[in-house]
Amino acid sequence: MTPAAELMLERAAEVNAAGAKPVPSPCISICRMDAASGLCEGCFRNLDEIAAWGLMREEDKREVWQRIARRASA
Repeated sequence: MTPAAELMLERAAEVNAAGAKPVPSPCISICRMDAASGLCEGCFRNLDEIAAWGLMREEDKREVWQRIARRASA
C-alpha cells in the first residue's frame, strides 16, 4: 500500500467517525492523475469528483470519502 493510500484510509476513518462539518477536502497536494485508473494519485478522486467538490452537499462529500476509502484499500 502506498503512503498516500495509507493516509487516505486514516483520514477517511476520521471523517466518517467524527462526523466533521464541514467535511474536509481530501486533497493532499499530490495532484497527478493516473492514466490507467483515472484517479488522482494523492486523493484517489476522479476529475468529476475534484471539479464538483466545492458545490457538493456535506452528505455527498461523505460519500466521496467512502469511495476514497474503498479505492485506497483496493
